[in-house]
Amino acid sequence: MAKENYPKGIYPRGNVLWLRYAGLDGKILFESSGSNKLKVAEALLHKRKADINAGKQPEIIKIKNHSFKELALEYIKWAERQRCFSKKKYMIKQLSDEFGHYPLRRFDTRMVEQFQTERIQKGNKPATVNRLIATIKHMFTKAIDWNMVEEETLKRVRKAKLLEENNRRLRYLSKEECHALINACPKHLKPIVITALNTGMRKEEILSLKWDNVDLKNDFILLDITKNGERREIPINGTLHDTITNIVRRIDIPHVFYDMESSNRYGNIRRSFTTACRKANIRDFHFHDLRHTFASQLVMAGIDITTIKELLGHKTLTMTLRYAHLAPSHKTRAVDILDNTINETSTIQKLYKKGATVNE
Repeated sequence: MAKENYPKGIYPRGNVLWLRYAGLDGKILFESSGSNKLKVAEALLHKRKADINAGKQPEIIKIKNHSFKELALEYIKWAERQRCFSKKKYMIKQLSDEFGHYPLRRFDTRMVEQFQTERIQKGNKPATVNRLIATIKHMFTKAIDWNMVEEETLKRVRKAKLLEENNRRLRYLSKEECHALINACPKHLKPIVITALNTGMRKEEILSLKWDNVDLKNDFILLDITKNGERREIPINGTLHDTITNIVRRIDIPHVFYDMESSNRYGNIRRSFTTACRKANIRDFHFHDLRHTFASQLVMAGIDITTIKELLGHKTLTMTLRYAHLAPSHKTRAVDILDNTINETSTIQKLYKKGATVNE
């Protein structure tokens, strides 16, 4: 649309449409619509005029040209209250190093997609890239709340689609490997690994576990804050009961697992866990795979998938079903039970086995 053909009160400035209208005192006001779409600008202009006719002076918020670094500084303050802050902090730093000097208004779909491509070419996995893109999108969502950028920019950023992830990896330990790993763990790591193997809890859930959430009298752990936002009650078996009972509890430290030297909860156990895996001759194994081991061993022991879902704290059965293929014997047993049930009073198969005929 040519400049002279815009409706009265709407005009372009750069890539954004602006509004021009008279306020309650008759003075001409200028305001950005935050969009390059005529419908958006017309709707906002109509609202402003309606407010003025109703005797309300529009409150115009002038958005400065903020940089991504400014947004990152605000976002990291907000993220401190979030679970797994250490991981998010690391992602924010990566993004700030990449886009720090860019004005927020310059972000668009193409820019985000180019970042995805560059990360994949550097060898990042799709899941890793997706976590970064999800963080960018949420940062811009908060930028809208904090009046740091126009909504049109957020819409452009949101158009970038997440990459398809390959979640087929399912690494778990055999019973022998479980014992080998536990024996290879140093003193501080052993109870943490035993807890993971016997509860299926995530690493952060274990490291942040407090004594207030442990009930050794009734043998259960109550998790107030979980990944899916729901409370989860986890039973404590005999092995775990003995393990936790032998942990030295200090009144001045609320956490179950803590560093004896610093008196602080453990933040990172990656190095000691990697060393233990190496000593146990276990390859291609991460701490989160202990959760897979917990679920896999339960399935192979014949525990139903719904119970495992509840123990893992999955919101839907879809995630838990990834372990179902580990129980082929249950399918065989199921059809055998059906066979016995249906054919219990039938003698046809028995007659055939004996070489007899139906007429006999």
